[in-house]
Amino acid sequence: MSDGVGSGRRITGVGVPPAAEISGHGLRLRPWRPESAEDAAAWLRGVRDPEFLRWNTPLRTVGSLDDARGSLRARLEEARQGVATAFCVTDAGSGAVLGHLGVNTVDPFLRTARVGYWVLPEARGRRVARRALALASAWGFEGAGLHRLELGHALGHDVSCRVAERCGYRFEGELRGAMFEAGRHDAFRNVHLHARLASDPYPPVDAPADGARPGGTRPGGADPDRNPRGADPGLGHGAV
Repeated sequence: MSDGVGSGRRITGVGVPPAAEISGHGLRLRPWRPESAEDAAAWLRGVRDPEFLRWNTPLRTVGSLDDARGSLRARLEEARQGVATAFCVTDAGSGAVLGHLGVNTVDPFLRTARVGYWVLPEARGRRVARRALALASAWGFEGAGLHRLELGHALGHDVSCRVAERCGYRFEGELRGAMFEAGRHDAFRNVHLHARLASDPYPPVDAPADGARPGGTRPGGADPDRNPRGADPGLGHGAV
């Protein structure tokens, strides 16, 4: 940690832990497994999906299972360094992989991070992104000690806008030229910026579309629906 300039006090930052297992709202969030054939195939499908690529432009192309395993290993290394955490979003009952949620670009001193996600095509329309974001947000604030979580999406991605607002991420403004245009690294587009603070209220989380009981707890045992307190990489989001 570093000393505060002129303050006479030591600034202490947070150390974001690697992805744990979090269950609730009909989902189980767990770490990705690079050597799992199922996980590698799901990652490859997710980041090659046309709807994902409509709203996100990865820095590196993932075009094969070997590329997918390498990408997942990189996520594990980021977690070991405490700069990001990647969750594999699965169905709590069947264990089927539904998508991804990342807590990225962690600033340990300002205690901020950015969240991004994508959902596989067959899992869309079931409020997977909303439920996963609710769980990961609670983990970020209470499990990792973060103060502020930011969520950004390309201008025009109205579905991500609704997910953000329903999970308590307030719209804070439009960032000019803050992410790549689709399929290009030489042109930029604007981003809607949303954010949520640890002190903001926890909004209620709807039941899963299949009628499963929402249930679930925040890390530490508190129910996020009853407690009154409270693009991966970068700003982009996948389709939900």
